[in-house]
Amino acid sequence: MRKVGLFGGSFDPVHNAHVALAHVALEALALDELRWIPVWQPWQKARRLAPAADREAMVRLAIAGEPRFVLERCELRRRGTSYTLDTVRELAAAEPGIDWYLILGQDQYAGLHTWRDWRELVSLVTLVIAPREGVPPVDPQVESTPHRFIALPTMHESSTDIRALIAAGQPIDAFVPPEVARYIERHRLYRPDGPHTRS
Repeated sequence: MRKVGLFGGSFDPVHNAHVALAHVALEALALDELRWIPVWQPWQKARRLAPAADREAMVRLAIAGEPRFVLERCELRRRGTSYTLDTVRELAAAEPGIDWYLILGQDQYAGLHTWRDWRELVSLVTLVIAPREGVPPVDPQVESTPHRFIALPTMHESSTDIRALIAAGQPIDAFVPPEVARYIERHRLYRPDGPHTRS
């Protein structure tokens, strides 16, 4: 049975900690493939994201060097609000016989009990958690469901901080892949005077 990881997020922008976590998951779980799934619009975020085409392009640049990394466009195709359960149902129906691994950060894991039909979701995948300090405790019902942890080196990158650095005119080369930094500069993303200024 093929083992496929699912790694979803806004990737607004994708950064080095995302890439590091994906590499760790690939090796620690002996995955045949890891699919990056940019969301169209996360249900739990009200702010406007960078355009989907830009976020997709940045993910493509970030994963280009690893053939086992695959961009999965199902949530971009569906548009609208993205729910992980809808994605897993769609993929599992289209590709039976795959062992799916859902990779979550500790902050996502802590909020999993608020996700749509989370009990059905965890019945369809193996949960894989990347621990991180300083996040709320996990709901006991969620914690009691089968899951695995993977060790990730301490990295402090966050998309929120990177957007703030760009808006302040500060360099981000240490936090994102070089190709992503060049794309952001070329398209003037996340700048107060840029073409897609956030509300």
